[in-house]
Amino acid sequence: MGSVGVQIVCLSLGVLGLIGAIVCCVVPRWKVSSFTGSNIVTAQSSQEGLWMNCVVQSTGQQQCKNYDSLLVLSSDLQAARAMTIISCMFSCLSILILFCGADFTTCVENEDAKPKISLVAGIGLLLAGLLVIIPVSWSAHIVVRDFNNPLVIASQKRELGACIFIGWAAGVLLLLGGALLCCFSRPKSGSSGGTAKYYSNSASAPNKNYV
Repeated sequence: MGSVGVQIVCLSLGVLGLIGAIVCCVVPRWKVSSFTGSNIVTAQSSQEGLWMNCVVQSTGQQQCKNYDSLLVLSSDLQAARAMTIISCMFSCLSILILFCGADFTTCVENEDAKPKISLVAGIGLLLAGLLVIIPVSWSAHIVVRDFNNPLVIASQKRELGACIFIGWAAGVLLLLGGALLCCFSRPKSGSSGGTAKYYSNSASAPNKNYV
């Protein structure tokens, strides 16, 4: 059955997207130090994440410190905290819903309800993908804007970290999985209408014979 293969692919995309969203949320690599202009001191580099700020020495030693307050973060990272957490929650729920309503499982025995369950899972994956791409793109825009701003001193300029690209990849995987589910999880129609017509014709035929 073709839908089984599509559901397996969507489930795999959802799991990969969830892993990427978790990595993007946990790893402190959203913004890294930029060595441009006179800022050529490479003895240490700073890395900013959603939960902590790390300083990496040239010897390989790394020291991380949690943010003292939420207000210390910029507006984009504050929003990214909430959005990435909600995205991970949506991804987990959508994967569980898809697994329960998939054609290759027997958690739900009603065959008519399975396409609807898969459609709900697809919508959840779409929302999860958007909730990852929006904060990542927002942070990337701010980093590029400050990097090209001549009023910002070189020591305060940052570059895009690895989590930005991981977030984009995770968002694309979640959007792709959700789109495939929404396209291939439409309820089957036409069978009930045919049976209704059959019963109506058989019920009306004896009446015509008696008349």
